[in-house]
Amino acid sequence: MPNRPEHLGPPELFYNDVEAVKYTNNSRIIDIQMRMSERAFELLLLPKDKVCLLLDIGCGSGLSGSVLENKGHYWLGIDISSAMLNIGVHRKIIGDTMLVDMGQGMPFKTASFDGAISISALQWLCNIDNNKYVLRKRLDIFFSTLFATLSRSARAVFQFYPENDDQINIITTAATRAGFFGGIMIDFPNSKSAKKVFLVIMTSTSMISPEYSRKDHVITKTLTTRKRTNKTMITKLRKNRILEKKERNRRKGKFVKTDSKYSGRKRKNQF
Repeated sequence: MPNRPEHLGPPELFYNDVEAVKYTNNSRIIDIQMRMSERAFELLLLPKDKVCLLLDIGCGSGLSGSVLENKGHYWLGIDISSAMLNIGVHRKIIGDTMLVDMGQGMPFKTASFDGAISISALQWLCNIDNNKYVLRKRLDIFFSTLFATLSRSARAVFQFYPENDDQINIITTAATRAGFFGGIMIDFPNSKSAKKVFLVIMTSTSMISPEYSRKDHVITKTLTTRKRTNKTMITKLRKNRILEKKERNRRKGKFVKTDSKYSGRKRKNQF
């Protein structure tokens, strides 16, 4: 794809006031955005008798959030472009929105959301526009904080435009390191124009129900994790919680001791 938007500049600069208005008022883009949002919502497999709180990552001007509203759910959106968020305010969207860089992590309490969707945003995270950014670190921070933000058995569905297979592998590997299960699903894989790639990840091992399957999609990659003993898993979870707490305290400006190989290890029982 010769003119990928993420190659033209960082999203907070590319989606300026002019570009944000063009994007939001383009009828073709609106139609595609709505259809992809409908599909992402379908893949969330939310319970039909429950009103959920959903996170829209890269919400822009609130086009995908409008789909969540029409389905009868509450939503909160984040985006790095202030221009796009301002248009959403002028459109008087119902959901709340926040200016957040997804590569800096999700600033929400543990288990706040029943699910998350993201339309055409994940590929921007792989574009490094600052010398201070490290791709693996930004992906790890994003997926680990997203994992903590989602409730038990929740799902997150990302529609994105991968540049190549290597980018897909980098993203899925980061999601696996954070503890997610799931895989890559492609709608209309044999069509160049209609082909859409989805990353469907979940916090538990429940797989996609057959009643939600469609004949026009194919699962190309499944995320798996190494089998660990129960003791090893508990140790890793304890260490992750400690490291996440230390990182939160660093962001608050508090004094935090440097990490080491002993961080999170259980002390020996004293005689």
